[in-house]
Amino acid sequence: MHSPLPDSALEQLFTEARTQYDWEPDPLPETLIRQLYELLKFGPTAANSNPARFIFCTSTEARAKLASVSSGNNEGKIRLAPLTVIIGMDMEFHEKLPELFPHADARSWFAGNEPAIRESSFRNSSLQGAYLIMAARSLGLDAGPMSGFDKAGVDAAFWAGTKVETNFICSIGKGTGQKLFPRLPRLSFEDACRIA
Repeated sequence: MHSPLPDSALEQLFTEARTQYDWEPDPLPETLIRQLYELLKFGPTAANSNPARFIFCTSTEARAKLASVSSGNNEGKIRLAPLTVIIGMDMEFHEKLPELFPHADARSWFAGNEPAIRESSFRNSSLQGAYLIMAARSLGLDAGPMSGFDKAGVDAAFWAGTKVETNFICSIGKGTGQKLFPRLPRLSFEDACRIA
């Protein structure tokens, strides 16, 4: 059994962490980007499927291309952030299951079953995107996830020639703390939960 994390860690990961809208300009080194992935990859996915694919947009050109197919205020956020990650979902993730889940024929659970592929890829790449956010916070970084973008445009600009589709995008870096809204309410346990 592990001990609970101290309150300071819970604050950093959850209760005091905020979605950032304004960023320090300092670039993130490749070693830190690799460290992010090396942490997030250990989060659980169904049948160890790991369907998420990540494009780490760090160059001015890549961020400008992504900003050009984003919506509303997201364009400015992407241009300011030192890194915006495109979290994709691989619609051929099952082809890697013989390697990732070798003790069962998990590939056959999905091969030729487009609805199962799409549902599992979306669900599990979403989980992996959440692990990315928590890995960033655990490394002292901030995150700004976004869903306001032209999915077809992002797919064409970044995933052309693949079977990967965009799930969502997330800026990562050191937030300035500027442009934050007051913390918005959350549902109470009674409103969101029940114990059966």
